[in-house]
Amino acid sequence: MKFVSAIIKPFKLDEVREGLSAIGVQGITVTEVKGFGRQKGHTELYRGAEYVVDFLPKVKVEVAVDDALLDQVIEAIEKAANTGKIGDGKIFVFDLQQAIRIRTGETGTEAL
Repeated sequence: MKFVSAIIKPFKLDEVREGLSAIGVQGITVTEVKGFGRQKGHTELYRGAEYVVDFLPKVKVEVAVDDALLDQVIEAIEKAANTGKIGDGKIFVFDLQQAIRIRTGETGTEAL
């Protein structure tokens, strides 16, 4: 099993969710986060004053998947989240040692 964590632009969330649903992913966790990458934030003008925005709003999408679905999940996220501009985000993949469904006690891939 793998745990996929993707940091994407907020307006791309619906497209990513639809892409993951289309390949059979049953559950995702979404968190509103802030951060910066290579662009190091940007400056904005507000009421005539310029100020620096160090942390940009992003969305973190997390999904636990069976190894067989991993390539499809990565491809779906890449395709849906890509704008071709700086700040599109990143995808991180971790090994998932165990998953347990609390309600039923199911473990492993059955719990996903």
